Amino acid sequence: MKKSLFAIAAVTAFAGAAQAQSSVTVYGILDAGYVGGNQRTQTSTVTGTNASGFAISGAEQTSRLGFKGVEDLGAGKSAFFTVEVTLAGDTTAVLGGTRQAFVGLKDNKLGSAAIGIQNTIIHDAVGATDPGQQNNIAGNVIYATSSNLTSASNANSGHTDAYTVRTSQTLKYVSPTMAGLTVKATYALNNDNTSQTAAYNIANGTASGGTSNFNGWGVGADYAWNKLLVTANYQALKSVQPYGSSTGANPYNPADAAWTTTTGGVNTQDNQTYAAATYDFGILKAYAQYVNRKATAVQSSNNYLSRSAQQLGVRSFITPTVEAWASLGNGRFRAYGTSAPTADFTGYQVGSNYYLSKRTNLYAIFGSTQTSSTTAGAFSQNNYAMGVRHTF
Repeated sequence: MKKSLFAIAAVTAFAGAAQAQSSVTVYGILDAGYVGGNQRTQTSTVTGTNASGFAISGAEQTSRLGFKGVEDLGAGKSAFFTVEVTLAGDTTAVLGGTRQAFVGLKDNKLGSAAIGIQNTIIHDAVGATDPGQQNNIAGNVIYATSSNLTSASNANSGHTDAYTVRTSQTLKYVSPTMAGLTVKATYALNNDNTSQTAAYNIANGTASGGTSNFNGWGVGADYAWNKLLVTANYQALKSVQPYGSSTGANPYNPADAAWTTTTGGVNTQDNQTYAAATYDFGILKAYAQYVNRKATAVQSSNNYLSRSAQQLGVRSFITPTVEAWASLGNGRFRAYGTSAPTADFTGYQVGSNYYLSKRTNLYAIFGSTQTSSTTAGAFSQNNYAMGVRHTF
């Protein structure tokens, strides 16, 4: 009898210790906002198009559902995982695409390494240094999402106009923080090689087989000292599809730099740089950001699209429950070589949160973006949103 009691006590203690050493957290965001606005495209002094509309969408943040867990392996080591998907609250579908799905190991002395679908180091850095906290409304020239009135599809699908948001089959390393310095690095590789069974058809861009190779790497560093945070990041992504054809061209999007069927294939070297600094003055937090992206045709370095932008912003709690922010930025892009038109753009955004609790807030945001070119005309977009966000 005593042996049975001891055995039961030992098993119970072991189970309790094992449970204490591992944990799984369910988290998420539900954001529903009334989003409206208008767009105007002017191709000359007398012609142009106008569009306006509204929708119910996640304006302040994209709705999501996530699971993350940590298991203590002992001796300062642990295993961890994250699975995160988009919640499509404005459609009949419940779940959208996968945002993140990775597993990794951490050593308190050596740092952490994870592999899977992950945010790029630039996206993480923007999240820590963006006054608008990567919302889905126009006016932010750094986190520049889709030009559609109510869509954040660019960010959800893995890119913005300014940088790549996330990559699949990615290995990410994050060092321990030493004297305020944290170093990060990533390597992504997605290769599919199929035997070529037919000649490539230049006329319509078709072929059987061929190589599709997507790879890239990135490095970054964060330095925190008292109320100052400085970050510098660089990533280089390459797409090699010598037997494919471009699905279309959008001169406002470096990821869609058009390598037509006349040149054969979609071969792109996409280099991206981001640097920023924040300083917390107590009554407000100040932000300064710079981003540069250049997508170049591998087969012709004269065929490229370069985009750069800089932005200043502030964010502050006016009262314990009312938070406000504002940003102002400008930039320039040049498309498809030196003979293509250069376009300048500006953007600004203002917004506020009213916190009903730590997890629930009402918000109001307004943003505006203008693009002008002496030869390609002008484009302007205004967005406004009012909604409610709940985090859990």
